[in-house]
Amino acid sequence: MDGALPLTQTHVYDVIGVGFGPSNIALAIALEEEGNLDNTLFLESMAEASWHPDMAISGTDIQHNPLRDFVTPRNPQSQYGFLSYLKAQDRLLDYLNLEAPFPPRSEYLGYVKWVAEQFGDVVRYDSPVTGITREIIDGVDLFRVEANGREFLTRNVSIGTGRSANIPEVFAPHMGHRVVHLTDYLSHAKAWIEEGVKHVTVVGGSQSGVEIILDLLGRSPSLQVTSLTRSFGFKQKDLSPFTEQIYLPEFVDYFYNAPIEKQQKMTAELWRSNYGAADHDVIEHLDMIMYEQKVTGVERLTLQSNAHIETISRTPDGRLKITARDAYSEERHVQVTDAIVVATGFRNFGSGDGREAYHPLMRGLAPICEYRSDGGVDVARDYSLKFAGHAPSIPDQDPPKVFLNGLCESTHGFGDAGSFSLLWIRSTVIRDALAGQVPFAVPADFPTFETEEA
Repeated sequence: MDGALPLTQTHVYDVIGVGFGPSNIALAIALEEEGNLDNTLFLESMAEASWHPDMAISGTDIQHNPLRDFVTPRNPQSQYGFLSYLKAQDRLLDYLNLEAPFPPRSEYLGYVKWVAEQFGDVVRYDSPVTGITREIIDGVDLFRVEANGREFLTRNVSIGTGRSANIPEVFAPHMGHRVVHLTDYLSHAKAWIEEGVKHVTVVGGSQSGVEIILDLLGRSPSLQVTSLTRSFGFKQKDLSPFTEQIYLPEFVDYFYNAPIEKQQKMTAELWRSNYGAADHDVIEHLDMIMYEQKVTGVERLTLQSNAHIETISRTPDGRLKITARDAYSEERHVQVTDAIVVATGFRNFGSGDGREAYHPLMRGLAPICEYRSDGGVDVARDYSLKFAGHAPSIPDQDPPKVFLNGLCESTHGFGDAGSFSLLWIRSTVIRDALAGQVPFAVPADFPTFETEEA
């Protein structure tokens, strides 16, 4: 598709969703409920829809009420709710008989895939998006989305890829087969065991960090594991029902309307509700392992707290040498390992350690974005990017929007990015924002999606 071609020779979508993970699946459901899915396309880089498949560790659970799914709080009778999934799998009574607070992560991964399969006609898989730009084409203000060497035009975009992996600078030059982010854990762990890896280091004090440690210890009786955390060991999550109110819709307004400095203060105070901390059950399991090592005298797990990693280098035989400094004693520790799992979470918008001004897919939009005083892109209450000085060329045309669907924790508070809890309400807000646009008069001779394929 050439940008110089007149608009009447191509097709314009109402919405293109970048990624078809939980955030955009929830949006697809919301749009279908209102009969507004027909002129929508989702572009997914993977071969199928999924949800952190490399973290679907056996024995782990989802850590949230399963009825806080894609749609149930908005529409309890929806055919896409978690209970509908259980019924379809003939597993509803088995689940109701389960003596556990939450279902296994593998179950929820199955739920995500089951729902996604029902929207296959509006999704193109194996279609990684490489660029998004805003352009005036044939007198109309639109977005051009590039994927797999093809270009698509749309009035609106919903970026639902999830946040960028947080890779601290010291690890960046070494990322690859033996140094991976937690989102690439399972497939690499299997390969490491087959290759005879003897020692793995896990960096990070989160729930994921503990889960990875426990999984590694169960993979081979001879594997040695070292844990490096920046704080005093593993902290327990704040799961008070009063703290958990931050995952209610009302909190989004409370957080969004607060000044930036107040938002940052709330984020710091509430951090352990979801980050840098772990559930009691996995901490208890880890503590039992440490105690049993003292009983048996067989030490396979080493915990190093208050560790600030200074350098990583390669040894002559290709292993990894980590130099870490104790934050309080200033003592330096040198450790040689075969592989590293970087369990350091994801980036929010802003400036400073562990943050980024915008998601890499937004680089084509960055010059026309508005920015907050904290360095991150500015986002409207309806999750759309705020643009500076780029007015539509037709007075009656609503300006097109880019919705950040699951990337707005810095502006909309906890639950926006790292939790399923608010998928249902965020998709409702975005759907309503789309429905409020002035209808776009598409010429009758525009080719359909199917004609375009032909």
